[in-house]
Amino acid sequence: MDTNMQPKDGGLAALDAAVRRDLEIIRYPRKEWIPPIERDGQRVLDVAIIGAGQGGLATAFALKRNNITNVRIFDRASKGGEGPWVTFARMITLRTPKYVTGPDLGVPSLTPRSWYEAQYGATAWEKLDKIPRGDWQAYLDWYRDILDLPVANDHEFTGVTWEDGLLRLTFRRPDGTSHVHYARKLVLATGIEGCGTWHVPDFIREGLPRDRYAHTSEAIDFAALKGKRIGVLGAGASAFDNAATALEDGAGSVTLCLRRKEIPSINPYRWMENTGFLAYYPALSDDLRWGFMRRIFDLNQPPPQDTFWRCRKHENFAYRTGCPWTGARMEGDEIVVDSPTGEMRFDFVIIGTGFATDLSRRPETASFAPSVALWGERYTAPAGSESAVLESYPYLGDCYQFLPRHKDDPLAPMLANIHNFTFSATPSMGLSGASISGMRFGVERLAHGLGRDLYVADGQQHLESLLSYDVAELVSLDPPVA
Repeated sequence: MDTNMQPKDGGLAALDAAVRRDLEIIRYPRKEWIPPIERDGQRVLDVAIIGAGQGGLATAFALKRNNITNVRIFDRASKGGEGPWVTFARMITLRTPKYVTGPDLGVPSLTPRSWYEAQYGATAWEKLDKIPRGDWQAYLDWYRDILDLPVANDHEFTGVTWEDGLLRLTFRRPDGTSHVHYARKLVLATGIEGCGTWHVPDFIREGLPRDRYAHTSEAIDFAALKGKRIGVLGAGASAFDNAATALEDGAGSVTLCLRRKEIPSINPYRWMENTGFLAYYPALSDDLRWGFMRRIFDLNQPPPQDTFWRCRKHENFAYRTGCPWTGARMEGDEIVVDSPTGEMRFDFVIIGTGFATDLSRRPETASFAPSVALWGERYTAPAGSESAVLESYPYLGDCYQFLPRHKDDPLAPMLANIHNFTFSATPSMGLSGASISGMRFGVERLAHGLGRDLYVADGQQHLESLLSYDVAELVSLDPPVA
């Protein structure tokens, strides 16, 4: 929460009432429609969602709107710690404009603006530039509670297998116990690194003690870095966020290095925020989708202007372009980093080199990773447009489902029921659950596809239900009683 703002007395209670009224008004139809299934004495979940961050919560709400209520969301974090916002995110505000909507799915009383005005007043919203990240987490916490979404915290997902036409999901609790749940559909809403791992160059991992470097995704004791010489590797917004945090916590100096000749300045996310791209990109040909993504990935996401100024205002901040790191080693108690521009010496280094897409390195996907089709296997880029990064991303179906590398793969039926709503869906589906900008369109597309698949699978039962339906609406042929 923004500590400079004071909550508005009574505002949130009134908003809660408005949300309940709005949802009651638009609640149609009003009954569940999926036939229940049991396995081993427990009801099989129609949809299990891994990840209770913004994407997972919004997906559960969209399913609820469609009267798919036999759903559960699982998250390894304790309540309030889901997602990056109060864990490893180090920006002061969100990077998206404040007017961007998403989790609300078009319900005005559920929008971030409605929540913020209820908390702080309409004038505070008008004066606001971007939403503070602490407020965004508080908004998501409120959203979860007001919608009564079924979240099981402290459940670490350890893997999935296919058993007699159902997904068998295994979870580990903090006390070491294991739990099994069966589901018909599985949604992976595990964020930006959901289909891979945060990337640290081999020469860093092999050349430095583990306590002398950290990735931007990790917990960092910035207070312990006071007075130290800090090196930061990376050109993206997160690298600058961490550099700024180190400076604000009293680092002796911070030097940020990037291999590019210039700091990225054009943000493709702002271009992507148009209805055409957000709603219809997945319908494009592979050639066009590759062309879009090649350009978007080349541009990267630059630091916002206020983030750059957050660093640049410190005299002990420096940045070096055209300065990739090529090696790292210890000399005494100093870190020595090699680069084409010469040696640099630091006391601690922070790595902001993003993540690597590799399904085999995630517990959620490792068991079926060898069966999943990748872009590099489904598409051959024109000469000069190759991209090893894009080739490593999964090639998805029209509802975010994984596709098999080979049609006769015995895991093909399982893959058809696992839906990838992580950042790695981007080349196939455009902006999705890991992006606030694309959430509204991505969530609705996902929820529609999940419901479609479940209805088609049960089509014979629905027909039998109709054939046996005998509730009379016309009950009397007599004249009306005066």
